[in-house]
Amino acid sequence: MSETEAPAAAPEGRPKATDAIEAKETRAAAMSFILVTVLIDMIAIGLMVPVLPHMVGTFTKSNDEQALAFLVVTTAFGVANFLGSPVLGALSDRFGRRPVLLLGFAGLATSFFVTAVATALWMLVLVRLFSGAMQSNISIANAYVADISAPQDRARRFGLLGAMFGVGFILGPVIGGVLGDIDVRLPFVVAGCMALLNGVYGVFVLPESLPPERRRPFEWRRANPVAALRGLVALKGVGALVWVIALASLAQFMLHMTWVLYTKFRFGWGPGEVGWSLFAVGVVSALSQGVLLRPALKRLSPQRLAVLAMCSGAVAYAAFGWATSGWMIYVIIALNLLGGMATAAVQSIVSNAADARTQGQTMGAVSSLNSLMAVIAPVISLEMLRWVSHRPADDWLLGLPLYTSSALMVMATVVAIRFFRRQGAATVSAAAPVVAP
Repeated sequence: MSETEAPAAAPEGRPKATDAIEAKETRAAAMSFILVTVLIDMIAIGLMVPVLPHMVGTFTKSNDEQALAFLVVTTAFGVANFLGSPVLGALSDRFGRRPVLLLGFAGLATSFFVTAVATALWMLVLVRLFSGAMQSNISIANAYVADISAPQDRARRFGLLGAMFGVGFILGPVIGGVLGDIDVRLPFVVAGCMALLNGVYGVFVLPESLPPERRRPFEWRRANPVAALRGLVALKGVGALVWVIALASLAQFMLHMTWVLYTKFRFGWGPGEVGWSLFAVGVVSALSQGVLLRPALKRLSPQRLAVLAMCSGAVAYAAFGWATSGWMIYVIIALNLLGGMATAAVQSIVSNAADARTQGQTMGAVSSLNSLMAVIAPVISLEMLRWVSHRPADDWLLGLPLYTSSALMVMATVVAIRFFRRQGAATVSAAAPVVAP
């Protein structure tokens, strides 16, 4: 039951107020459970971030080959996730969030353990295909939060979820970087154990958030990614926000896909240095979404906050490309406090446009759109990095993928501003009184 629904009738002799209090406490407990689940999940994923490109490098002989091989590995995950996310989202609308999350934990653990023992590049490609098809935990977690939250609380709670992502990226990459300096395979073993721990936690502790009366039948025609994206575009109040999500997501993925190799080519960083840089990103993300988002939403609408956050991100991406020394990266990360709030603000707008029975499909469609951008991002960004990988470390052109990310974020900001202005004008027009002739 969502916070906007009335509680069921209380048994005779039992005050309805007591039922309402218990329902509120149950929702609060469920929110705590999902936050812990996401935290463990993100630590496990964060463990591999600093080391996967370096592990790919063990099967290649040059910077150019390493960038190309990493492109193939990351594209494999993105394609599989693009196809699988709406299916898993629709399944969660039919069978509930809990079993789909447990399936994701099992798939994640399997992929980590197989990666740890991979002896050839084709094995990495195959396991990333499997992992992408099975892994939709982020979109299901978003649907879970939407299930247990009133519309006016969703931006704040999505922010808490984002803060857990940040905390996960505080701990995961640092641990992964330290372990990766010992052996590039070790972080994958630890990550697999973390995913198994999350699965056990989910079996014994995580409650279901979607009651049977709010579930709906699974239909393949709605579960394919093209239909899911069409449904997302058709949502009233979303419209051009789909382009905003796509452009911002593409910019962010281009940054993510090139970060490890860019910092290696630019500053000579290894897994340890990359881990500490992502630690800084995690600290800033947790601070911005877990602490500052709530007071920001009291002063700004989600629409205005999204625009300001994307502007901050655009400046930061360009600055990363211009940085000439490693210490500058940390200054830019610290100054980009607003940048982490964009996702929570936009997701709250999209979630509020969907009804209670389609949250899983809607969040699955958003995840599928993000996965499509994850397919496109490495093709663009890693190819760009290949073009400039032969240049000296102090050549400003090494930041080419990051300058492109900045330009994409500027485009997303322009589209968002125009959409919000049209939406505001339409609202004012609809609310205007009709004067009889």
